Amino acid sequence: MKSFSPILAGLVLALALPVAQAEAPATPDLKEWDIPWDNTRPRDPWVGPQDNTVWFVGQAGDYVATLNPETGSLKRYRLDPGTGPHNVIADERGAFYAGNQAEHIGLIDPDSGEIRKFRLEGDGPKDVHTMAFDANGDIFFTEQGGNRIGWLDVDEYDFRMFDVETEWARPYGIVVSQDNRPWVALFGTNKLATVDAKGTSHEVTLPREGARPRRLDMTDDGMVWYVDYAEGFLGRLNTDSGQIQEWPVPGGPDARPYAMALDDQNRSWFVETGHSPNRLIGFDPKTESFSEPATIPSGGGTVRHMVFDPEARALWFGTDTNTVVRATLR
Repeated sequence: MKSFSPILAGLVLALALPVAQAEAPATPDLKEWDIPWDNTRPRDPWVGPQDNTVWFVGQAGDYVATLNPETGSLKRYRLDPGTGPHNVIADERGAFYAGNQAEHIGLIDPDSGEIRKFRLEGDGPKDVHTMAFDANGDIFFTEQGGNRIGWLDVDEYDFRMFDVETEWARPYGIVVSQDNRPWVALFGTNKLATVDAKGTSHEVTLPREGARPRRLDMTDDGMVWYVDYAEGFLGRLNTDSGQIQEWPVPGGPDARPYAMALDDQNRSWFVETGHSPNRLIGFDPKTESFSEPATIPSGGGTVRHMVFDPEARALWFGTDTNTVVRATLR
């Protein structure tokens, strides 16, 4: 494990206040679907390759499910009690879920409901947290308690595990770059992490000691965007130059920005979970302006993860108030 000296050498912090609200992103149109399985914490929707299929997991209900947004119909795939599914991603092979409490990644056949389990390896906690496909359809993932970044070759059932240098760094949100490198938010410290093509881990220290990055996303040109949950900032790391720029979010230091995603115009969207009801806010880096907050109709409770569907130009997320939400961009 090495520190990421090329990036650290170029580290620059610029704190910027948003400019005038003119040309800010328009407030999205929100639609919520009530999930009938009460108190199951539906979360982490993923738009599947099949038409009208949105996957999500019930973290407190031990299920993976689909929603057809055209008809509102739902289908539930029950998992073993105690699985604690945390995240789901899907492609033509089916839906992969993170069995957070049961130490495996599962693959569900949408037609038969059959499940193939990939058991995690190694000592200590094996709490697969958040997953992301790489360019070959294999899976990078984080282990928050295990303090590792992992990679699964799906066809070969082969794992590679990369320890994070900082103790109790709590690897959390993850995204995979165009050059097939994972970038990870280390929620237990003020750092981001990555793994290079040789399998060497590197860490990037954020400028503020109190920062706690939780979720992140990445543009095609190598800009990593992240939200600082602890102190209420939206940040951007240029992975080529190492420059970091940050903006205080509209809700202030107690805003608790959590779920976040980028849209097709490289605008950042995030949910302030420190407010009740939770608030969805967009940020345009061209004008450095924030949108007017869109409040979650059900309140949201806590919105934990979000994805962007480019075909529908919509954001999807689940809530602790037992709903799945589509935010259609204008």
